[in-house]
Amino acid sequence: MSDLADIVKTEYVDFDVELQLESGRLLGPLTLAYETYGTLNEDRSNAVLVAHAWTGDAHAAGRHHVDDRKPGWWDDMIGPGKVLDTNRYFVICSNVIGSCFGSTGPTSINPRTGKPYNLQFPVVMVRDMVRAQQLLLDHLGIDQLLTVIGGSMGAMQAIEWGIHYPTRVRSIIPIAGTGRPSPMAIALNALARQAIYNDPMWRKGNYKPEHPPADGLALARAVGHISFLSDPSMNLKFGRRFSARDASLTSLVSSRLSATWHTTVVILSIVLIPTVSSTWPSHWIYMILPGALKGWMKRLAT
Repeated sequence: MSDLADIVKTEYVDFDVELQLESGRLLGPLTLAYETYGTLNEDRSNAVLVAHAWTGDAHAAGRHHVDDRKPGWWDDMIGPGKVLDTNRYFVICSNVIGSCFGSTGPTSINPRTGKPYNLQFPVVMVRDMVRAQQLLLDHLGIDQLLTVIGGSMGAMQAIEWGIHYPTRVRSIIPIAGTGRPSPMAIALNALARQAIYNDPMWRKGNYKPEHPPADGLALARAVGHISFLSDPSMNLKFGRRFSARDASLTSLVSSRLSATWHTTVVILSIVLIPTVSSTWPSHWIYMILPGALKGWMKRLAT
């Protein structure tokens, strides 16, 4: 049970603008989902932007309802007396554009057709996400951030802030991120996309919400999760421990994921597959692309 002081609400703000993307295309109008924690001080100098990772959303801390099973994804970091102390800082977390958790993305309605964008949604880059975040800061009346902090794709956003908008941020804290992914990461991301494309339920992106390409997405998530870990960390966390759960030959042959007699892939099947949502496949495709194309978009446009 949660304390009433922990209850937070996701806010939504609409922008009647057309954002020019790195691809040259225009995207608008825009909706951004965001949450805030703490209080903005009088001179508006204590604002911290938390940038979420690939599969994250705006719900970084607290609970939406007292009976929520889990708090926000970074609740250990955000709150009174925590690293991002809400007694001192005004913490903001917004859902990036291209996602499916409240901000404009492929499942949003295309105002030109009255139907969901699906694969007509333009490719967005990390820099485009940051440009949308600037609209939110303007809406909140914040000229400069104390810092931008985030891990993985959130770290990429922090780096973009530091490089391209240095006057709007005093510092950046990129965690477990990179300025551009390695060829190995790009290859694994391509494999994850193919897992979704090859699911018969994908239907070239025009799948029905009640019948999503769940098997392809589950496999894509498994590939993604493996790519997030190094070989030493996999050995430390899982090793080659045998799992009695899948000791029979029948379970090995019929398993949705191969080699499940090892704890490593049992964890993948238990943790990843049940979390598939009907809104995730398109979101997954669009969230993979910004990293893979980072540094190439301007070359492709010329």
